[in-house]
Amino acid sequence: MTTHDDSTAAVADWLANFSAALGRGDIPAASALFGDEAYWRDLVAFTWNIATLEGRSGIAAMLLNTLARVQPRNWAIDGAASQGQGVAQGVVQAWFSFETSVGRGKGHVRLKDGRCWTLFTTLQELKGFEEKRGETRELGAEHGAIRGRRNWLDAQAVEAAELGYQRQPYCLIVGGGQGGLGLGARLKQLGVPTLIVDQHAHAGDAWRKRYKSLCLHDPVWYDHLPYMPFPDHWPVYTPKDKMGDWLEAYTRLMELNYWPSTECLSASFDEASQQWTVQLMREGQPVTLRPRHLVLATGMSGRPRVPDFPGASLFRGRQHHSSQHSGGEDFAGKRCVVVGSNNSAHDIAADLWEYGAEVTMLQRSPTLVVRSETQGRYGRLLYSEAALQAGVSTDLADLTVASIPYRLVPKFQMPVCAQIQRDDAPFYDRLRAAGFQLTFGEDESGLGPMYLRRGSGYYIDVGASELIADGRIALKSGVGIDRLTEHSVVLSDGSELPADLVVYATGYGSMTGWAESLISPEVAEAVGPCWGLGSDTTQDPGPWEGELRNMWKPTRQTALWFHGGNLAQSRHYSRYLALQLKARMEGIDTPVYGLGRPAV
Repeated sequence: MTTHDDSTAAVADWLANFSAALGRGDIPAASALFGDEAYWRDLVAFTWNIATLEGRSGIAAMLLNTLARVQPRNWAIDGAASQGQGVAQGVVQAWFSFETSVGRGKGHVRLKDGRCWTLFTTLQELKGFEEKRGETRELGAEHGAIRGRRNWLDAQAVEAAELGYQRQPYCLIVGGGQGGLGLGARLKQLGVPTLIVDQHAHAGDAWRKRYKSLCLHDPVWYDHLPYMPFPDHWPVYTPKDKMGDWLEAYTRLMELNYWPSTECLSASFDEASQQWTVQLMREGQPVTLRPRHLVLATGMSGRPRVPDFPGASLFRGRQHHSSQHSGGEDFAGKRCVVVGSNNSAHDIAADLWEYGAEVTMLQRSPTLVVRSETQGRYGRLLYSEAALQAGVSTDLADLTVASIPYRLVPKFQMPVCAQIQRDDAPFYDRLRAAGFQLTFGEDESGLGPMYLRRGSGYYIDVGASELIADGRIALKSGVGIDRLTEHSVVLSDGSELPADLVVYATGYGSMTGWAESLISPEVAEAVGPCWGLGSDTTQDPGPWEGELRNMWKPTRQTALWFHGGNLAQSRHYSRYLALQLKARMEGIDTPVYGLGRPAV
C-alpha cells in the first residue's frame, strides 16, 4: 500500500530529476520523465503565453525554445503529496514552487507510474516588482509636521485630474464590469498606470439595469473579486443590485481610475510609435488617449446577435434583445414569446411570468440544464464552505481547476455529469414530458466543457425549469421562426403564436466583434475568434488549440488583449494578464512561445 510518505518521496524524486535535467540543459532527459500521454500547461512562466504542450515532442519543442532564457531553478515540493481519486485513481500529485530568471512560480504535478501525466506551471510574481502587501505594505501616512502636506485625498485628486490628460495611461481597459475592475485592481497593485472606461453612469450599472429577478447563478465562494472577498454573511446567490453596489464600492476602495459615462469610439495602433490612439466621448466631451496597451474587457461576448426575421418591421408589438430587457412590469396579461432557451431566456421567461404575462418559450435546439443546487454539490466542490474548512482557499481552488489540461476536462467531467443525471432523473423526466429537448454535451461531459467550448447552450436552473415542467411557461421546441406578422409569430411548423412582445434571447457574437467595430475588420480577422478550444463540436470548430482562443494572452495584434469570462476566470486569469503587462512596462524581455494560430 502506497503511503503519503511514499507519494511525497516519489514527487520529490521526480522534481529533483526534472530540475537536474533542466539545469544541465538536457532536454531529451527532461522529456523522458513524461509519460506516453503527457501535458504541460504553462501560464506565462515559461512561454509568456497561456499555452498547453501535448506529448513529449511538444514539450521538448517548447523547452528547446525557452529553457536557456527561463533558467528554471529551486524546484521544491510544497507540502505533502496526495493520491488522486476517480479518473485520477492511482495518480500521485503535489504542489511545488520554483523560480525563473525573472520571477517566482507555483506549480502542480501528477505522476502515473513514476512519470509525469500533467505538469502545471504558473508565474506568480516578478522579481523586484512584487506587490506591496503584508509586511511590505505601504505606510499610508507620512508622520511628522510637514508644511504644504499633500494627504491621501489630495494625491487621489491629482491622479484623477492628470491621468488621461497631462499623463497617458500605460494601459486602457475598455469595459468597467467585474472583469475590467478586477484587472484594473491587479494593475494598480503592480504600479501600472491604468484607466478603465465604461459607458454606464456608475460602476455596477450593467447589473442594476437588468431585469428585477436577475442574480448570480454561481455561489458566493466562486465569485470573489481579487483582493476583496465577499464577507462571510454575504448571500449564496448575489442579487443583481447588491452586485452592482459591490462593484461600485470596489471601484472606490481599490482606488481605481474609472471614467463612467464614457464611450469608446475608435482605436488604431501605430507600429512606429508602438502606441494606440483611442478616441473617446467622455460625458459629451471628446478625449484622445494614447496608451501603450488596449484591453477589451467586455465579458466573454461581443455585440448582441439579433436575428432579422421576415415581417419584423410589420410587427406592432415590442421587440428587443435580451440584453435590453429591463423587467416584466409592463407586460402583465400580455402575450410574450421568448426566442431561445439558455440562461437569459429562462430568466426572462420567469421574470415575465412573475408579472402575470402569458409566456411561451421557443426552443430551437437542445439545451443543457443543471439545477443550481446540484451543480454546487458536484460541480463546485472546491468552492464551498466545506472546502474552506478543509483548507482549500479560493486561490488554491483556482489553481487546482486550472491545473487540469483542457484536453482532459471532459474525461474528468463525464462521471460528474452522469452522477448529476442520476440524482436529478425525476427532474429531467418532467422536463422531457413537457417537450423540453435536453442535451448534456455531445460527449455527455456536461456544463463545464460546454461552457469552455461555446460559452452558451445551457441553463443553470434557479426556478424557471419548474415553470416549464408544469406548463406555467408554455413551450414550443424543435421549431424556428418563419416570419412575423402584425400581431403574431409564425413558426416553421406552420403554427402561429399571438404576441405583444418578442424577446430575442439569441446570444452574442465573439468578443472580436468589438475589435472589428472599434479598430477594423482587418484586425478582427487577423486576431480570429475569442473563446472556444477548437474541440470540433457544435459552435467550436477545429483545429484543436488546447486553450481558450485569444483570452488573457498575446494576440496577433500587438498590444491588444481580451479579458473576460465568468467571475472566477476573470479573478484568476487577471493575475497573469497583469503580470504580462507589468513585464512589458518594465522592459523585461517577453518573447511569446506558441502565439495563437492565424485566422483561417
